[in-house]
Amino acid sequence: MKIVRVRLAGDEIAYGAVEPEGIRVHQGSPFVAWEPTETLVPFEIAHLLAPVFPTKVIGVGRNYAGHAAERGVEIPAEPVLFLKPATAVIGPEAPIVLPPDAREVHHEGELAVVVGRVAHRVAPEDAGGFILGYTAANDVSARDLQRRDGQWARAKGFDTFCPLGPAIETEVDPGDLSITCTVNGDIRQQAATADMVFGVAELLAFASRVMTLLPGDVILTGTPAGTSALHPGDRVEVAIERIGALRNPVVAGR
Repeated sequence: MKIVRVRLAGDEIAYGAVEPEGIRVHQGSPFVAWEPTETLVPFEIAHLLAPVFPTKVIGVGRNYAGHAAERGVEIPAEPVLFLKPATAVIGPEAPIVLPPDAREVHHEGELAVVVGRVAHRVAPEDAGGFILGYTAANDVSARDLQRRDGQWARAKGFDTFCPLGPAIETEVDPGDLSITCTVNGDIRQQAATADMVFGVAELLAFASRVMTLLPGDVILTGTPAGTSALHPGDRVEVAIERIGALRNPVVAGR
């Protein structure tokens, strides 16, 4: 099943499920209880939002050997975690805004894990039972600020720096999915989730030993090699096999 969030008339926001003819609006949420309604929104007029609005987004650094190498750093012995604020989250087709404070902003195409229920100190072998599904993400990062600050909160925390979407796929094995990131149609990143240093189950278990994960929270699983700078007017797309393509324009901020 593919789960989305849509903006309806009167700015009402609802969850829905993708059907052949459009999006079937549901009452409630997939995290508690939800029921289909008679409302079917045609794809051509559907206003998709980020498929989830998390309490927190947990990022994972250096989880692909190729990206660690291009950054000139070692592969870590255990996952390197950081946080992005919920206010960084945007959905498909929403603009990534390049802040005037930054001069070198990069795309980072990633597989994102959506937590389905409260998770605290979960064993890796049990992790699958705490996952609702998977979506595409772009961990937008200001490289110059990363270097200047020596830590990542500002560089990865700007508004619009966490595009998610277009849908949460609940029936996919994340072990070996292709990931491609293009800018203006040119391939910049291309890899497979099988190349991750730490797999999905290990990441969720590790994070849950640090902090309690709540329904709707998101874990970004790291980015492969090939990150590059974004510029106003660019159009960036993160496509993940069996999940979908997340597209966002890039604009200059003020």
